Amino acid sequence: MMTGLAVLCLLLPGCESVLDPMPNGHYTDENLSEYPTKLRGFVDKAYSLANVETYQSNEYIYLDCATEDGVLTSPGAALRKFAQGAINPSEDPFDTFWERDYQGIYYCNRFLKDDKGLNTQYLISHEADSLLRHNYQGDAFALRAWFTYDLLSKFGGVDLSGNLSGVPIIDGYFEQSEVDPASWKRPSFDECVRQILKDCDKALEYLPVANRDWLAVNTQVQGACRWQKFDKQSVTALKALTYLLWASDAFNPQQDMSRWENAARYAWEAMQFKLNEDGSHGFNPLAAYDFLDPNNKDALLISRNSGKTATMETSQYPNDFRGSATYTPSQNLVDAFPMANGYPISDARSGYDPQHPFDGRDPRFYAAIFYHGATADRNGKAGDVMYTFDMAGKDKAGLQKNGLTNYFLKKHLYMGWNGSDQTVQTMPRCVVYIGWRDMVFAFAEAANRVGGPADDRFGLSARDALAYVRSRASYDGKPGLGASSDPYLDECAASWEAFEQLLRNERRIEFCFEGKRFSDLTRWGVPLSERNVPVYRAEVTAEADGSVSYGKSPVYTLNLRSPYLPIPYVDMQRAAGLVQNEGWSNWSRQ
Repeated sequence: MMTGLAVLCLLLPGCESVLDPMPNGHYTDENLSEYPTKLRGFVDKAYSLANVETYQSNEYIYLDCATEDGVLTSPGAALRKFAQGAINPSEDPFDTFWERDYQGIYYCNRFLKDDKGLNTQYLISHEADSLLRHNYQGDAFALRAWFTYDLLSKFGGVDLSGNLSGVPIIDGYFEQSEVDPASWKRPSFDECVRQILKDCDKALEYLPVANRDWLAVNTQVQGACRWQKFDKQSVTALKALTYLLWASDAFNPQQDMSRWENAARYAWEAMQFKLNEDGSHGFNPLAAYDFLDPNNKDALLISRNSGKTATMETSQYPNDFRGSATYTPSQNLVDAFPMANGYPISDARSGYDPQHPFDGRDPRFYAAIFYHGATADRNGKAGDVMYTFDMAGKDKAGLQKNGLTNYFLKKHLYMGWNGSDQTVQTMPRCVVYIGWRDMVFAFAEAANRVGGPADDRFGLSARDALAYVRSRASYDGKPGLGASSDPYLDECAASWEAFEQLLRNERRIEFCFEGKRFSDLTRWGVPLSERNVPVYRAEVTAEADGSVSYGKSPVYTLNLRSPYLPIPYVDMQRAAGLVQNEGWSNWSRQ
């Protein structure tokens, strides 16, 4: 294992200018504590690198288009090429995340070196200064854990030698002369997990309980002023997600049940805080989720706000409504939504009619997808119609800037935007990195593996956790599908296998176009033969008698080369000890 700045210089193109911490020549490693603003700036810089302000990126919305759930309209888009097996190293859509995460780790290590950040005075007040120093020390450990978790969840996997490998661990700062580049290896997946958990535990020693004013000792340095930073609750949640990843079938060949137990335990701990502390201050787990709320009460860790933007609207709407339909949902995803009675459309009890496919569906469907005949209502007010979708006419798939599936994504949109208004209203954006929904699903999946759907040894059963999701109000505030009774959930709760299949589908629709499905399919060990399937569009035909008929046809067939993402090609060339992930042999050294 190689640890040091040399790794980063090997790793990152042009790192001399990007990472040079001493641009003015006045401060060095020896006197850095005399420049406290510069020192704490290392942590602030790491936070800025971690910040992603919208879901419209290659690690969120676009990544769903590398699954059967979505289609990127442009055949030249990198993720479209990746999905169809036509990507080459120069177009790698993931190398920026590898670079970003290692840059972030570098800045954390600079702050943590010799505890210099912890032992530097930043404020005159002793009390406030002590709290601030502990905050920053905890932040650095938490951020390093976060960046390593992100690298592992993206790039960890079975390598070309058949080993379950992680990513290079950078847990210290050394001079380049102290490190031999030839020694740089990929440690095991397990080693990376242990490093993440170690950093989480160190962060828990320093961070405040939660970034809430009612729990703050001094609101000048704790509480709401730290809303977009780590605290004990978000670190606990990160531990839950780390254990969930480690417990999953693809990364747990020995089926170590203690990993599932820890995932459930830490997720339940985070859930309890939300239910009890946040619950007494306005959090309601059954209230509608708001993607546009920078103070989203679901959040355990949230990004900074973007500026006011219409990027989502112009990317998701069709040409006739001032959009470009850059990406669109597939028929595959639409078919995953159940009916309003909770039964899947494949079940005879659901009442699904293929010639009236949009009648009586799960309320979440109407909040997430625009379909033929749907309307975009201003601010969600029925009757205040801004636009009506016609997939047999003006919005038909294949026409310029109309997408390829005869569906449009409604999720993430600000419904007060209308590009034809005299004064166009826009909204800022943010991303909830970890929230209530993540913990509910982590707990339900893990608790089900430990004791089955009805077991309540942790204080809540997996069945009841999933009920929070199915009975919750939809994004547009409509009552959830299990608000009074949910016979299909009860039926699936009779066995852990049936429950897990239901849970996987619930994750799919709940987190659609949030970038989770690709990694979910990977960690579940779903083989490529089941992932490389046709991606369908709806066929909408206006008949002579005025009726509309529906069918489906393939847009293309997925052709993923590997369940795993590739280690960036440029770094494979630079580091002789690295072994590429399986399926990417032509991205190895030449």
